[in-house]
This record gives sequence, structure tokens and C-alpha cells, in this order.
Amino acid sequence: MIKYLEEDEWNVIEKDFHPNHQRSSESIFSIGNGRFGQRANFEETYSGDSLQGSYIAGVYYPDKTKVGWWKNGYPEYFAKVLNSVNWIGVNVWVNGEEVDLAKAEVIYFERKLNMKHGLLQRNCTVKLENGMQVTLVTERFCSMANDDLAALKYTVSTDQDAEVRIESYLDADVSNEDTNWDEKFWVEGETNSFDSGLSLSCATKKTDYHVGVAMVSELSVAHQLLDVSEEEFAQMKVTERFQTQVKANQQVELTKFICLVNSMNVPKADVLNEAEKGAGQAHTLGYDSLKSAHESAWESIWETSDIVIEGDVAAQQGIRFNIFHLNQTYSGKDDRLNIGPKGFTGEKYGGSTYWDTEAYCIPFYLGTHDSAIARQLLVYRFKQLDKAIENAEKLGFKNGAALYPMVTMTGEECHNEWEITFEEIHRNGAITFAIYNYVRFTNDKSYLAEYGLDVLMGISRFWAQRVNWSEAKGAYVMLGVTGPNEYENNVNNNWYTNYIARWCLKYTLKVIIELKENDPDAYAEKVAKYQFNEKEETLLWADILEKMYLPQMEGSEVFLQQDGFLDKEQLNVADLAKEDRPINQKWSWDRILRSIFIKQADVLQGMYFFAHHFTDEQVEANFDFYEPKTVHESSLSPCIHVILASRINRQEKAYELYLRTSRLDLDDYNHEAYQGLHITAMAGTWMAVVEGFGGMKVEGHQLALSPSLPKQWDAFNFRVNFRGSAVRVNVTKDGTNLSLETGQALTVLLHGKQVEVY
Repeated sequence: MIKYLEEDEWNVIEKDFHPNHQRSSESIFSIGNGRFGQRANFEETYSGDSLQGSYIAGVYYPDKTKVGWWKNGYPEYFAKVLNSVNWIGVNVWVNGEEVDLAKAEVIYFERKLNMKHGLLQRNCTVKLENGMQVTLVTERFCSMANDDLAALKYTVSTDQDAEVRIESYLDADVSNEDTNWDEKFWVEGETNSFDSGLSLSCATKKTDYHVGVAMVSELSVAHQLLDVSEEEFAQMKVTERFQTQVKANQQVELTKFICLVNSMNVPKADVLNEAEKGAGQAHTLGYDSLKSAHESAWESIWETSDIVIEGDVAAQQGIRFNIFHLNQTYSGKDDRLNIGPKGFTGEKYGGSTYWDTEAYCIPFYLGTHDSAIARQLLVYRFKQLDKAIENAEKLGFKNGAALYPMVTMTGEECHNEWEITFEEIHRNGAITFAIYNYVRFTNDKSYLAEYGLDVLMGISRFWAQRVNWSEAKGAYVMLGVTGPNEYENNVNNNWYTNYIARWCLKYTLKVIIELKENDPDAYAEKVAKYQFNEKEETLLWADILEKMYLPQMEGSEVFLQQDGFLDKEQLNVADLAKEDRPINQKWSWDRILRSIFIKQADVLQGMYFFAHHFTDEQVEANFDFYEPKTVHESSLSPCIHVILASRINRQEKAYELYLRTSRLDLDDYNHEAYQGLHITAMAGTWMAVVEGFGGMKVEGHQLALSPSLPKQWDAFNFRVNFRGSAVRVNVTKDGTNLSLETGQALTVLLHGKQVEVY
């Protein structure tokens, strides 16, 4: 762990300047609004270690794959989330010396992320080499009330009379740090001066996304507006300059209004005009009005998604931090967008779609938002079904078999690691499970007729071709796969992959039967569209699910992660030396692959998904066998263990791992925060509270709860949506109270007993 941030229920606070943690802070204090976002870079020049990052959802570049040995079927590119126009830019000179915190003496520093209102704030005082003390007070936000707008307020004061020069600029001459071939991804568009400000446009190479950004800047001293002294138009950059004389402690205040639009939402030819129009309207409304609307939007979000924990500030801050980032990363307004593992906080992983969305994020959005938002995430996959079929065809699969990509922006596979791209095929199962999970949570069976069965058929056809019959075992087997535990590659009969494949076939058969009975016309349409040979294909699927091989430790309830797992040296994490952790940063890949150590829940991932398939005794046996061998070096791991530990009454372990998942980035457990945050894993933090300590699940057609209160907490409460109703669950030392907040009364199973909630 790396602890340098203050614990506070509603704020993330960095007191004192920590240049050695600057990149991590830039990630942690990031802001966004679902349409665009940015790392918490300083507005003014900073010559120290930093990763400047401003990102636009859905705008990407297909960076050509860079490998030493090309293999047939290899993806041609990796989809890179693009560092785009730097719109926060402000340069400050005092008596001719530029303010730069890497060069000045920092006397006072406080940076704050106000999560309740979505504000990034900073207050610092520095001493320049010329002897002047300069105080900066800054605030900015990406509007949650208007997807295209942002604003910042930047205040400068000095301890003596001084000449202050300030530049406000937009800069599109930016690059990505993680490029494969050290190329820039943007080409110059237009620059322009309009009635009240400056603007520029640019476009991506290859993908030809057009972006327009406009700014209106106003500078005041003692509430008197100053005129711009100079405008400059350079290649891919526009600048306004202001210059003034100030008295000691007199405030110079720059307010900057931003409108950012892109060609995903407006015609390419109109991006500049629309940006200028939006920035002008924002200026007319004024900073306080924009800020008020933004704060009101956050208040509405917190009403439905907040989790309150009493008596444990670290736990409270952790869950709110995760909920905050999830909501500012994805709003559900656009079915072309999804949830990248780093969101708007960094470049690693390309900001693309992973199976994390279906396994971890769908439950969060189902529980905290209108079901239409989760439906959007499923529609996203349906719209990429043709590409999933193409991906499978590239690998030799036929007849409409669909293999969804491990990483994608458009549905086309763009992951660069062979053992993941071609072997981590369990992602197909997570997509099927998300459909099942959505339907059981919402009872929206129309989704199956409209979109769902199409996806299920394609995935089931893939599984039917991916297995093969083993004469030696007298069963169907699956060879050469990578399970969720990526510290094992190219294994045979990964239990989780085999189990979820078998379940996918069974669920698809169930949906077919129901659709034939309830909507025969829709079913007939699917049969014709996909040339579905019902008798032949369903007989094969039924045979596979009946005869699928599932490895198990002889004489026990332990399911073996894969064939040969017991051949490994049976060590536990407790046997590792401290200096060997984390092993993914200290050991060779060869050593990791040969070791027993597990990156994340694998067998236990299956026991989480299919909780009702297993007894408490089976969960306990597998938890006790696998958790001690798990290094939790995947951000997706601790939350699953919290849920299972809660089920088998291992409260201390559940609490320990809850802190790890909720404060993974705040306390930088894996020393990775500098690369960006673990956005999709943050949804797992919500699951840890609601499904773990809250014991929430769906049994039959009922919402079921079995809450347990960690001894470190005085109480906790959360709200969960279920089939059009919203239930508030309040857990105290005296018991659990349920109340209906919206919707119709419903019957809930509370610790196995029927309770009417109205």
C-alpha cells in the first residue's frame, strides 16, 4: 500500500505536494462526464513527471500491432484511447518568471476531489526564484448537466505588487505515451476567432473522427474585466494573452468556458460551429449557473447510487470513490459507448471494452440506475454480433459461431497477446450470463426476442465447435484455453471455462423453448435469419452439456482449476517473501506460469456467478483451497472473494478484502495507480457491499437479502432497484429494516423469510 491521501467521507484530499506521486494523483483526481474526461493535470506548466491526458469517449485510433512474430489470425491493430485537445491550459508569469511547481518552492499545497459535487479543486502557495510568493486557487468540472460543457476558475494572487501575465489556450498538438510506433494520431483542422473566444478543430488519422473545441476566457482584477492583449494562432493551438499590474494579495481571476463536440454526435463539417455556439451559451449562462446545474445532476445521481457506511471513514470514502468514478465514466446515454477499464484516467488497456462490463458493471447499473442503461450495454454487444461472427471465422469456426473479442471498440478483436486473444474465450460466457442476469433482474423477456437469442445462438454455436470428444475421458473436453486466472496460459479443461460453456448451452436451450411457446413468430424469424437447424444443433448442445468434463480433486468437493493443477508445488501466498510481491512486477513470466499462485478468482468466479448451483460446504471447500493461493494482482479479484467469504461467514477475511477492493487505487495496493484507475473493478466494490455484506441475490422471481454487519461498522444502508421498484436496505446492530422508495410493493426474502415491503 501507498498511503498519502487523507481519509474523508465525501472528499479525496492530498495535503502537501508529493511530486513522486504526481502521476498517481493525476489518475485518482480525474474528472469526467460520460462524454469526455481528463486526468488531474495542473492547468499551468508543470515540468515534472506527468502524463497529460484528456480523453473523449468512443474516439479511438487503430494503432498497428507491434509483435516480433506474426501469427495467423492475429489482430491487425490495438484500439488506443486518444489523448486529445488539452483544454485546461493556463500559463502564468509573475514578474517575468513562469509558475511551475516542479521548479518553485512549494510552501502550501492541497488538492481536493469533491465527490459529492464533482469538483476538482486546488489551493497552493509557492515561492518563485525571484522571491515572489504566488497563491493559486483553482476549480474545474466536466458538466454532468450538459455533456458538451466544462468550466474552470483559476485565481492568482501575489504577496507583493507584481506584473502578472496569463495565457489561456487550447492545444491539439498532443500525443499518446503508449503508441506502438511513436506516431501522432491527430491532423490539423481549423483555428478560428469568434465573437467571444477562440476555437480549433482536428481529426484523427485513419478513423477520421472530427473534434471541435471552443473556449471563452475572461480575466478580471478586483471584479473588473480585462481585455485580451493578444491572440495567437499556431499549428493546432490557439492562445489568448492577458497582462496586468496587481497589488499585493489582489486576486486575478481567470474563468474559462469550454465546449467540446465530436463527429460521433454532430456532422463533421459542423464540429467547430457547434463548439463555438456551445461555449458562447455557456459564457452567457455564467460559471455559477453552470456549476449549480452540474451539482444538481450529481445530487440526483447520489440519491439512487450512494452507499452509506457509518463508523468507518476509510470504508465510506472507498465506496463513494468507486461509485463516483463509475458514474462519471458511463452514463448510458449512448449505446455506441461502453466502459473502458481505465475510463478517462489513463491510456493503459486502450480504454476499450472487456468482459469486465458484463461480469462486474452490469450488476452495478442494474442496481442503481434505470434498467434501460444496463439494456444499452447489452444492445452494444448485439450490434457487434456480426463482428463476433467474423472474429470466429478468422479462427476457423463456421455456421454463425460467434466469438466476442477480448478487447474492442467496434466489435473487432484488437487485443495484442496471443494467450489472451485466442485462449481467454470464457468472455463469451460472461456475455451470456449478463443477458441472463438482466432478464432475471428486470423480467424484461422482450429483450430475448428482440436481441438476446441472436447472441445466445452465436455463442452456443461457438462452444459446440470449440469442444472435442475425448475417447480417453469419455467426455467432451476443451483444450488450449486461458481461464480468468491469467497466470495460467494454454491449459486444458479449465473448470470455469468448461462449466460456463456447459451452462451457456443449457440456458440457450431454455430460451429457445420459452420463445417457441410465447412468441413463435419471433422464433421462426430467428431460425430463418440464422439458418438454425433446430433438431440437429440442439441435440448436439444437449449431448455436450450432459457429457462435459469438469475436473475435480478426487475424494473432495474441490473443483480443479484445470488438468494438472495438482502437479504444481502446493504453496500458499503466505510462503512468498515480501520482496517477491507483487509477483507480476518481480518475477519472470515463465516463473509465474509454473507457480501455483493465482491472479484472480477462477473456480471461485464460477461459484459466484452460479451461487445457487453449489452448497455452502462446496463454496467453503473451494474458498479454503484457492483463496490462500491467490495473490489478488487483478483488480477484479478481491470483490468476488468478499462475496463468497460473506456467504460462508468469514467476516474478517471479507472485511480485509473489502478494504482492498474499495481502496485499491486510493491506497495503490498494486502500485499501478500512475497508469490510471481500475474503473470496471470499481463496480465490483459495489457488489462487495450489496451482494457481499448485503447478501443480495435473486431467488426464483424474488429479491433476496441476507445482510451481515462487519464489526468495524455501526451501520450501512443502500438502495437497490428490482423490477421497477426501489428498496432501501438499512442494516444496523439491531437488525435490518427495508423500506420502499419508489414503485410498487413487493415481497422480499429476508434471511429466508417472506417480508412485504411497501
